[in-house]
Amino acid sequence: MKNIRIKFIDWWNGHVPEENVYCKILSRHFRVELCDNPDYVIDGGLGREYLKYENAIKIVSVGENFVPDFNFFDYAVGFDRLDFGDRYLRVPLYAFYGEYSALKNRVPPSPEELLNRGFCSYVVTNSGRADPLRTAFFKGLSKYKLVASGGRYMNNVGGPVADKAAFCRGYKFNIAFENCASPGYVTEKVMQPLTWFSVPVYYGAPDIEKDFTPECMVRVRDAADVERAIDEIVALDRDDEAYLKRVSAPCLAEPHGCHMERLEEFLVKIFDQPLASARRLNIYGYQPVLRGRVRRLSRIEDLARIPLRAFKKAIGRR
Repeated sequence: MKNIRIKFIDWWNGHVPEENVYCKILSRHFRVELCDNPDYVIDGGLGREYLKYENAIKIVSVGENFVPDFNFFDYAVGFDRLDFGDRYLRVPLYAFYGEYSALKNRVPPSPEELLNRGFCSYVVTNSGRADPLRTAFFKGLSKYKLVASGGRYMNNVGGPVADKAAFCRGYKFNIAFENCASPGYVTEKVMQPLTWFSVPVYYGAPDIEKDFTPECMVRVRDAADVERAIDEIVALDRDDEAYLKRVSAPCLAEPHGCHMERLEEFLVKIFDQPLASARRLNIYGYQPVLRGRVRRLSRIEDLARIPLRAFKKAIGRR
């Protein structure tokens, strides 16, 4: 097996490289060496550490709603439906979640269990970066019946719940709004309630039907669609037969597991190549000039965060 030297950077706090999906996939085909002097960097998209690795081949895995910058990364995995040769692959975030496996052969609970639950759940940590439509919808739907808010934001159940899944399983519907509406941007928010047999009330990607069938959810397309969506939820809540049909409808628009199969093929093609052949960033022309400017700006920004005393020490002044 070929030996590959890798470093994972800019992932979440507590990230364990050996447990990363990328590491697990690559370990099936290569001898993976995790090191601080890598030939390849796999970036989680949460920082700027990649600027330190000009000579490494860089792959970014996008977990938020931004488009990867191919001036800085050789390859990218993200949400957008882009066509950029062998440099890009779309894998939506929900496919990385272990819960996704529960959608392969869904077997719903009994009708009695599905119907004898609370009305609707809502679990949100904060609203700082989210479309305000989510809060407006929560307030609008709450005029019909109490929507149980189990997160830290607008909590009305006596405090944040310890287990989101266990909490949401107790409700017929779940408000599953993305932070914003952007084509291709589909996270775990719509997938999770489907594993709990709670009908997702979804706002987000306008092309969501390419990932999940319209029959398994209630769509909220925009602010003008809120009243219609609430009427649809009320009708389903009052019609047991219609609700049972909605909550047990097939949900996947593509075969289960296709995203991970594509990711494995994508990664193997990258790492099977000789190191020099795998590089896609230009080392001549204006592109390296751009990267150099951004690196310098990044260093200035970092220095601006240093307290004056530490800054003087860093530059050797007293």
